[in-house]
Amino acid sequence: MKQHKILLVDDDLKNSMLLKKFIEAEGYAVTYANNGQVAWELFQSLKPDLVLLDINMPEMNGFELAQKIRNTNTNVIIFFLTDRTEISDRLHGFNLKGNDYIPKPFYPEELIAKMKERLANVSIDEKRIYQLGKAVFNYSTCTLELDTVTQKMSVRQADILRILAENLNSVVERDYILDKVWGCNSYSNSLSLNVQITYLRKMLEVDASLSINSIKRRGYILTNE
Repeated sequence: MKQHKILLVDDDLKNSMLLKKFIEAEGYAVTYANNGQVAWELFQSLKPDLVLLDINMPEMNGFELAQKIRNTNTNVIIFFLTDRTEISDRLHGFNLKGNDYIPKPFYPEELIAKMKERLANVSIDEKRIYQLGKAVFNYSTCTLELDTVTQKMSVRQADILRILAENLNSVVERDYILDKVWGCNSYSNSLSLNVQITYLRKMLEVDASLSINSIKRRGYILTNE
């Protein structure tokens, strides 16, 4: 059985070492970093399955590190572990595509339970490549390929297209997309969704059989005719 790799990032050395031992006792391989910059360097070589990430740290804070990670990797699981509990911080964490936001103090047993659930679902969530007409959408690499032409998209655009691809020829509610991709359906996020849909429509022009249609007062539908 695969031993999952965990990257623990927190500048509180004493409590981190206690947490590290607790997680290792559950059979995980844990690597520790005491700040965001060190963690970023370790992340690139370690390629962990899950990152446990504090926010308030020197050199590079947790939000900054999460952004760098998500710019290069859409698959790794990110849990924020923090004493910053304001709703604005929580929303920012989810906007950065964090998978969970756990306030300190927390019970280690609760954290382990959440880790096990997420890691168990990784195998269920392995579909990363979608055939869309003649084009191939690779969610992992955020690319759309047709013949010799490869288009690169942002992580957020890939998230939107994946949702539409998994619901091909079916309407997807706007609020569902906003909740899954941005974490909330605010007015500014709604405007951002409009912009991202415009970009995706332009990319899909490589195959005339593909289109994203707006359904008034409902959402969008990706069709392959």
